[in-house]
Amino acid sequence: MPNALAERLTAWGFSWAGLRDNRRGEWWLIAQMALIVAHLLPATPSPVSLGLHWPLALRLGGLVLFALALVLAGQGALNLGASLSPLPEPMPEAALVTTGAYGRCRHPLYQSLILCSLGVTVALGSLLHLALLLGLVVVLGFKARREETGLCSLHPQYEAYRATTPAILPGLPWLDWRSAGSGRAG
Repeated sequence: MPNALAERLTAWGFSWAGLRDNRRGEWWLIAQMALIVAHLLPATPSPVSLGLHWPLALRLGGLVLFALALVLAGQGALNLGASLSPLPEPMPEAALVTTGAYGRCRHPLYQSLILCSLGVTVALGSLLHLALLLGLVVVLGFKARREETGLCSLHPQYEAYRATTPAILPGLPWLDWRSAGSGRAG
């Protein structure tokens, strides 16, 4: 098992040097993982401590959104197959996938992470989790832009795909920069 993990990490491009100099976007992944793990913290402040009764409908709605986002993540991971990597720098042999979850948006795994975070935030009614959601939106927006620079270099047809398909969440400028000049990779 340890050898299989080491081989997978090597195939993805992880290295000690990369952790020092961010050559494949390792720092974005570390920031992403820290924000995800921080979602395990309790609601702070809790709605009760603020004198609020958090409605059951919101708690259940948040859990349903979280579950739906997990399904979307599974679909995105299956569609990407062997090209899946946690780093924003695409693997040199990575195929360009534009169907399935990737027909809905260019970064469905990032979309599912944001929706999971939103689900937790709604379920808990926590200001801390709202801050974690906003932090995740910022990190994943930057990470996706870094990823797209590599995808444009690796796949000449990526530019046409990018012009017609939302980035992460359609209609939100930071998360869908098709028409925004400031978010363009290249």
